[in-house]
Amino acid sequence: MTERLGRRGQLPWGLRLAVAATGLVGGLVVGGRSIGGVPALGPLLDPVHGILASAATAELAPTESLALGGLTDSVVVRYDDRGVPHIFARRTLDAVRAVGFVQARDRLFQMEMTARAAAGTLTELVGARALPADRSARRRGMAAAAEARWAALSDTSELRRLLEAYSDGVNAWIAQMPATALPIEYRLLGARPRTFRPQDTFYMLSVMAQTLSYRDDELRREAVEALVGAAATAALFPVDAPIQEPIIPVPGRLTPRFLEVGFPAPVVPTAARVAAARRIGATRDWLGAPSLLSDEAVVGSNNWAVGPTRTEAGHALLAGDPHLQLTLPSIWYELHLVTDSLDVYGVTLPLSPFPSIGFNRDVAWTATNTGADVVDFYRETVDDSVAPTRYRVDGVDRAISSEVVAFLDRGGDTLAIDTLYRTHRGPLLRSPMGWVSMRWTALEPSNEFAGVWGALRATSTDGWYEAMRPFRVPAQNFLVADRAGHIAIRSVGRFPIRPGDGRGDRVFDGSRSASDWLGDVPFDRIPQVLDPAQGYLASANQQPIDPATDPTYLGWDWPTPWRAMRINEVLRADAAMTPEKMSATHTDPRSPLTAAILNQARASLGARPGAPAAAQDAMRVLQEGWDGRFTVESSGAVLYDALVTALTDLTWDEFLAPDDTTSRRMATPNSMMLVRLFGDPTAAWWDDRRTADRVETRDDILVAALERAWLRTGSAYGDSPANWRWGTVRQANIRHLLELPGFGRESIPMQSGPGTLSPNDGRGVHGASWRFVVELGDSLRAWGTYPGGQSGNPFSSRYDDRLADWRRGALAPLQTPRTPDALGAARSTLTLRPEAAR
Repeated sequence: MTERLGRRGQLPWGLRLAVAATGLVGGLVVGGRSIGGVPALGPLLDPVHGILASAATAELAPTESLALGGLTDSVVVRYDDRGVPHIFARRTLDAVRAVGFVQARDRLFQMEMTARAAAGTLTELVGARALPADRSARRRGMAAAAEARWAALSDTSELRRLLEAYSDGVNAWIAQMPATALPIEYRLLGARPRTFRPQDTFYMLSVMAQTLSYRDDELRREAVEALVGAAATAALFPVDAPIQEPIIPVPGRLTPRFLEVGFPAPVVPTAARVAAARRIGATRDWLGAPSLLSDEAVVGSNNWAVGPTRTEAGHALLAGDPHLQLTLPSIWYELHLVTDSLDVYGVTLPLSPFPSIGFNRDVAWTATNTGADVVDFYRETVDDSVAPTRYRVDGVDRAISSEVVAFLDRGGDTLAIDTLYRTHRGPLLRSPMGWVSMRWTALEPSNEFAGVWGALRATSTDGWYEAMRPFRVPAQNFLVADRAGHIAIRSVGRFPIRPGDGRGDRVFDGSRSASDWLGDVPFDRIPQVLDPAQGYLASANQQPIDPATDPTYLGWDWPTPWRAMRINEVLRADAAMTPEKMSATHTDPRSPLTAAILNQARASLGARPGAPAAAQDAMRVLQEGWDGRFTVESSGAVLYDALVTALTDLTWDEFLAPDDTTSRRMATPNSMMLVRLFGDPTAAWWDDRRTADRVETRDDILVAALERAWLRTGSAYGDSPANWRWGTVRQANIRHLLELPGFGRESIPMQSGPGTLSPNDGRGVHGASWRFVVELGDSLRAWGTYPGGQSGNPFSSRYDDRLADWRRGALAPLQTPRTPDALGAARSTLTLRPEAAR
């Protein structure tokens, strides 16, 4: 069995897992009786129906033959040595039905959790602890959007038949699933899987749209304006990134463009301003928004492609590296589909039959999140502050639609009742800052799966993008390469046009129809390029296009450009790129941010003769004892990280409320703004308001940050830098979906760092969710891995068997047989036959 990242002397893995699981539940059980819906301990230890029964079906049988209703012909599923199902069928409908069956066999509980997360019915599975998440999902209208997308499909559409076949396959597995195959999570919860529906696939899309496109940044901006003033806010959270390294290359430009910037002083916050900022912050919390501290884009996706003129073999190369939440089981499920009309390999999100990222024999594709501004909030004027029935637009009252919804527990009892309100813009929400409505592209008509289904069969980059025209949410930077040697990138999605200056970085006046969207950015205006002269392309969530090229508003406060700059450095320096070099770039341990910080720290220290010894010691270690690489054994990386933290805390004190005792900033400008602030050594932002007896400058703050970093690092890890190890500071924590003890894999040392291609915010719960490289030559070659394994059963060797490769940045060869026999030795062969066959 694969090594589980455990330690010598521990109990066998299966026994350790059982002890952890029963210990978890045992704490909620008294006298052999369930409390709060949790099952009693005795049944959990039952060898047939208890948690240990999951071990009986943890591994795939060498050969198996099962009936699957609805098939028109037999389907052969061969699992390779990595547990990837290669599904061979004559008809695509049969193949998709088989996808539902095998996905459910491996990931059933994860699939139900995803559907319920969008539906706002998690309480019916896991109890009252999920009530806040359920309320947030229903307030945002995610389920209604999914149902509307499904209802918009005609009864005879091909996509409708495909999704029906997929859900039928899922339910067929549930119907014939042996008692021992019930996922362990259901056993712990005392629950059974629900019946799945075709529209559940659209529910999964709603979850991804929330992850990748829901932003309430204009609320954050209002809070910041209340605290530091409008001019300061506009400077520190600008529409255009002050360091331009755009996705769409600017011909002839090989270095970033630095925009002219200024840093107006912050206003002195009054009690009224602080109170307003807190009300807006409370509204974000009430809406279930991300933490106010998550301003720096420490996590993010990468992709890059190289044309045949700059590769050693003369073939196009493509690399994908989407970063998402790290969970067990993994967010992705790997598969290969072969039918008479389809041959496609990739990773799909459980609850979807189609690979979201992958390749066929002619085309490969991957994506990074565009991060566009596709959500707006409107202050509404309502007729009743508690239970409104009407709202006013242009002096005329309009009716508010409402719906009373109940939240149920696992026994069917009511936990809470809410009333959901809606205007013509979207959900109407009562919040600490009053009644606001929300308009979000994810809640409006679109048909993403029609685009994905068409793109799977494309044979060229042009054909792929043409097929993807229906794809609107969430907006993605889709990078594509084909066997003819073309490479291209396009920001695919819907980008609303606002009135006035076109910007959406504010809360709008809902009493005016003139505040409503005017339409969408035309297709020919969205960022895109085919076969750039430089011969390579890279995206890492940065601003897609230089505003000097096209000033069309797409968003604001863009992620930092450090990852994009590093990828471009690597690609620019090598005109003979290979798959091996592409693979190594995934975990490249350097960042352009590092030099910017250290160069200024060195200069500031030099400008302060007689600086504290601790500051000088820190600079000596960083300058002489560190090569700037964030490897797990590095000691300098530990000190550098402490320096960046200290510098951030000392610089942005203005974002703390005057009476704050938690050190929780209302917001934090990203590191790109900090680096640009270096150019203004006496800017008011350098003064630390907490030191009333003096006014600090840039050099004072840099020296103080060096001193603090040295003292705090020594206190935390020992006085000798020889004892500091980056791998003890930056680790990956891959937690189970329910965060069950023993079911996750935590404290995994990682080669990652601030501004590198593999960033980490210290919590380690986000990261590279799927790394792959494709070479599109006369023969197709590909490599990939993700953190975890194909199975959702913690007893299975396929639960986390890829972690070792993922941790060290290694990619495994991906097999793409055209026939079942071409796979060679298989881990398992499953034959699915029509129900009537014997």
